[in-house]
Amino acid sequence: MSCMYYNHDVTTAQTQTISLRLRSDIAAQLRRRAKAQAGTVSGLIQAMIDEGLRMRDLPGITFRDGPAGRRAAVAGGPDVWEIIAALKADAPGDGVVEEVAADMGWPTPMIEVALAYYSRYPDEIDDWIAENERQAQASFEAWTRRQKVLA
Repeated sequence: MSCMYYNHDVTTAQTQTISLRLRSDIAAQLRRRAKAQAGTVSGLIQAMIDEGLRMRDLPGITFRDGPAGRRAAVAGGPDVWEIIAALKADAPGDGVVEEVAADMGWPTPMIEVALAYYSRYPDEIDDWIAENERQAQASFEAWTRRQKVLA
């Protein structure tokens, strides 16, 4: 689930060429980082700009790396998908935001930031939730098979 939050494949997305002048040290850093991530400089710049725009549009959102890829998170808190999954698992209705915040020990504004992000990027967050559910199911099945061997 690498870089799910944007389409970094410039061959399939509609693109536009923009000329950009960078200091040589910044250009060198971009090349090194792109090479380390087995990507392109163009793809890395696109991802960084996309993240920067999202963080400016939605104060309180940040992005973090992890084994499953890079994903949106609430600054100082959990991933957006975790908050949305908790909201979806709770009974819908008035007060669900406050209830989930209290149950999870997260401040209500953190839930509101996650909801704002989800309202703009629901497919991205739904994909993270679905992938987490798939991985949890696969782990449970592997554990079940192991238990049968040990029984």
